[in-house]
Amino acid sequence: MYQPGFKNFVNSGNSFGKVAVLYGGTSAERDVSLKSGRAVANGLREQGIDILELDIGKQGVAQILAAKFDRAFIALHGEGGEDGKVQALLQLLGIPFTGSLHTASAIAMDKLKTKQIWLSANLPTPDYRVLQSSDDFAACLQALGGSVFVKPVHEGSSIGMTCANNKEELKAAFEAAEKFDSEVFAESTVVGREFTVAILGETVLPPIELLPSNRFYDYDAKYISNETRYLCPCNLTPDKNHELCELALKSFKMIGCSGWGRVDALQDEAGNFHLLEVNTVPGMTDHSLVPMAARAVGLSFSELVAEILYLSTSDTGWK
Repeated sequence: MYQPGFKNFVNSGNSFGKVAVLYGGTSAERDVSLKSGRAVANGLREQGIDILELDIGKQGVAQILAAKFDRAFIALHGEGGEDGKVQALLQLLGIPFTGSLHTASAIAMDKLKTKQIWLSANLPTPDYRVLQSSDDFAACLQALGGSVFVKPVHEGSSIGMTCANNKEELKAAFEAAEKFDSEVFAESTVVGREFTVAILGETVLPPIELLPSNRFYDYDAKYISNETRYLCPCNLTPDKNHELCELALKSFKMIGCSGWGRVDALQDEAGNFHLLEVNTVPGMTDHSLVPMAARAVGLSFSELVAEILYLSTSDTGWK
């Protein structure tokens, strides 16, 4: 079972001080962030932590500068909250915050940069092509095996993501993704099982197998549907379970991530794993996966968010 460090921290007389939970934001993931942030705030209150809730809007910098707090729990998803911008601001202000530093946050938010770093380290990830409106979509599809997922480079929660199996579908998927991001790529389809692996400090939590009723684990399956099934612990052999955990932690650290996060991966029909992406501020709603993995090692939701806060970086300020 996981031994939370925050208990010893609190029992020793140390305090987190005033903790601001930053949520909301202005990205396409605002609705999810509102749910995550409110759940986090309630969980921290259960642990007796002094909380300030900040619903970040278009004047987010001014809001943060005007507020008085000692530490921040970042529950902002997507652009402006998960891409390193708020992390950089908090670092400059010398305020400790949860999750990865600004450089790793920015890389993880960029799916292409993440894939390129993984490939440079010989870590497995599906083949891809960056898409342009002038591309030969039929040739692109053929090069990637005839079936692809089209993704905006900088969106999370599967927003703007579509599968395509012919050139007409690929063109339509590209146009749909382009509404969310100026950079779009197609990734070859891996047929098999889908997993997600949560990381808490140096601990890899039990992997979860995702069994959506939809074609893939899309926005509806993540946040709305009650038909998605989850297996935790999952039905991997001990050797494959260990392999996936090791791969998740290595891929997480390869792009400089720290504190907490989640790595998504696929396993093909031959049993090989393929990395998809890293989430540096995973969802914390009632449908979310990190709390599910934490329960498997004996951590309640309130203990989980307190532990994430305990792990918040002290590496702030000018270098």
